[in-house]
Amino acid sequence: MYYSSGNYEAFARPVKPEGVDHKSAYIVGSGLGALAAACFLVRDGQMKGDHVHILEKEQIPGGACDGYLYENLGYVMRGGREMDNHFECMWDLFRSIPSIETEGVSVLDEYYWLNKKDPNYSLMRATCNRGEDAHTDKKFALSDKGAMEIMKLFFTPDEELYNKRIDECFDDEVLESNFWLYWRTMFAFENWHSALEMKLYIKRYIHHVGGLPDFTALRFTKYNQYESMILPMVKYLESFGVQFHYGVKVVNVEFDIQKDKKLAKRLMILKDGEEDTIDLTEDDLIFITNGGCVENSSLGSQNTPASFNTEIKEGGGWDMWRKIAAQDASFGRPDKFCHDPEKSNWMSATVTTLDDRIPPYVQKICKRDPFSGKVVTGGIVTAKDSNWLLSWTFNRQPQFRSQPKGQLVGWIYGLFSDKPGNYVKKTMRECTGKEICMEWLYHMGVPESEIAVLAEESANTIPCMMPYITAFFMPREAGDRPLVVPEGAVNFAFIGQFAETVRDTIFTTEYSIRTGMEAVYTLLNIDRGVPEVWGSTYDIRDLLHSAVALRDGKKITDMDLKLLERFALKEMIKKTEGTDIEKLLKEYELI
Repeated sequence: MYYSSGNYEAFARPVKPEGVDHKSAYIVGSGLGALAAACFLVRDGQMKGDHVHILEKEQIPGGACDGYLYENLGYVMRGGREMDNHFECMWDLFRSIPSIETEGVSVLDEYYWLNKKDPNYSLMRATCNRGEDAHTDKKFALSDKGAMEIMKLFFTPDEELYNKRIDECFDDEVLESNFWLYWRTMFAFENWHSALEMKLYIKRYIHHVGGLPDFTALRFTKYNQYESMILPMVKYLESFGVQFHYGVKVVNVEFDIQKDKKLAKRLMILKDGEEDTIDLTEDDLIFITNGGCVENSSLGSQNTPASFNTEIKEGGGWDMWRKIAAQDASFGRPDKFCHDPEKSNWMSATVTTLDDRIPPYVQKICKRDPFSGKVVTGGIVTAKDSNWLLSWTFNRQPQFRSQPKGQLVGWIYGLFSDKPGNYVKKTMRECTGKEICMEWLYHMGVPESEIAVLAEESANTIPCMMPYITAFFMPREAGDRPLVVPEGAVNFAFIGQFAETVRDTIFTTEYSIRTGMEAVYTLLNIDRGVPEVWGSTYDIRDLLHSAVALRDGKKITDMDLKLLERFALKEMIKKTEGTDIEKLLKEYELI
């Protein structure tokens, strides 16, 4: 497997790999990474579809990319996905996946036209004082010292950030700024999360720094992620005859570990409560989704809270990874991520409005007609003074194809599930759906006398607790996650958010799809380049633009005099006089 850039290889069709007709594939899980691996197997690996087996412990595919109407419960989306125009592997795949709505076009075509015609941006990023504009005004509000702390992190070698927390690298100059408000609520980072992951995110999305305050950096699908991404992939795979096996738990994968060779030789499974095995040969490829950010997630209802289940049980992604990791050091260290669910949980809730009483409050804040079919909030709105650090969003409506006319389906989440609310004096994890809705309505400015009635009669709210949703952000070091294809691996690979690949960042659709692509290309030795991570971190134009954006448009020469002297910036700028570098600095308004 090798990386490529540009469009020379992007449009090339690989030669059929030698011996592929005699190979089979078993894929553990049916999340985005797993489905992507299956797609690359049949598209680029040209493996026979009926040789590809997807083993899923649930009765429906999709993993964390869900969006369902549950009978007697309501609409549920545990989370949402923000996409980037430079998700190179994702768009490489979706150009080949037919739309299930528009005949003759791809999912990529559909997505591109939608976001071109209706570009995303937010008109109110944050509120305070119960629905008033917090006037973040597209400003990061970073001091010079805070901006330098971020720059220092950007240039710190990865090795120096192993097992370090964010709050060991940033002080209040950053942690009390608008920058941190935008960042932590958009990406779900906590102060105690990994400084290394924070650095990787800054480097990965340096080209989007200027678009963070108003979400012009983002793009969204038409419907929820299940209907917009998962269903088209499933239908594509079914058209090739790919085999989906639901209700199958992979309990363990047994390996033959030798000095220079590692072979997956057996799958231990549970089906309908019965133990069974699947024996593997070198021609049987196994793709393992290890860990799981939505493992142990639970749903409540309008009148019941979601339970906080932290026990790791047999048949789940964490237990399976522990059993795999015990067999070889190169298979990672799962307990680095799942050992403290108090530091890796947050809660979400899906709210469905049932009549015309709540939508005017949404419209007042987002400043758009939420029933227009176009961008509504343009990303999350954060209640800056919420004890839960509550954020909420309504994407384009309808979010579900089956959604009744006149109803809105939106999403709420809180980073601090253990803090009492401002209005409902209970922790978020103790609250029913109705109570979470009440807290949300309070922060939207609904008169207190109307809050309980509207939450009861005008909305249906389903809470979801996810104990391990940000487990991948826990402080870590090299080796904690297994390489996509560990050294010496013959017939197996790791895929998804807890597999290790270079330069890309977890908690993204791209990361899952990239690991699936790299796994397939490596094990089948496909002679076509995997698109490298977008190189904005090496683009001087993006670096200059982000430096100006972080300081809210202020020039370098406006910096604190002590900082100018400390970094000898005046002397450096003087040396650029009469050069193309000076022209660049002026073009991007650094001087």
